Amino acid sequence: LIPEDHLVRVIDLYVARLDLGQLGFEKAQSKAIGRPAYDPADQLKLYLYGYFQRIRSSRRLEAECQRNIEVMWLINRLKPDFKTIADFRKNNKAAFVATCRAFVQFCRTAGLIAGDLVAIDGSKFQAVASPRRHLNLSQLKRQDEKLDKRIAQYLADLDAADKSEGEQVVDRTAIKAALAKLEAKQQDNRTCQA
Repeated sequence: LIPEDHLVRVIDLYVARLDLGQLGFEKAQSKAIGRPAYDPADQLKLYLYGYFQRIRSSRRLEAECQRNIEVMWLINRLKPDFKTIADFRKNNKAAFVATCRAFVQFCRTAGLIAGDLVAIDGSKFQAVASPRRHLNLSQLKRQDEKLDKRIAQYLADLDAADKSEGEQVVDRTAIKAALAKLEAKQQDNRTCQA
């Protein structure tokens, strides 16, 4: 169903090799009592998928969990609520930032995203190189700072998307009631036609 070289497989393998407890994710180890929480690995996979697909809203991520086959495969057919998705990010902000930073660097080295960065450790090589592509230590640090700012901006955009959609509360019981009325009306129409 999902091709071997698909992006969701990369995300799945990347998150599987992470030690989420060491990164600082809450509830990385489930407790023996009570209902088990969603696995932080699955929620992290969902956010990383959202990052690549430019989905910043927790409500849109919730919708993807219910209709997108790639996401269903990625998070094992789980269907977390938008509030659960948003709370995961809010409760694990520091760990989320560290993971995003590491993931962007991993994707750059794997050639999945653009980002030309070459660092040489104490060795001198004679070469003809463009001054724009040659970076010293301070320039590398500035690139890291830019990356941190972009991650912070991304998190701020996620918060803004959640707040703007928070005003649009969907009453699921009203939707179910309306669907039931429509189905009843449709059934009446069928009996009248017969």
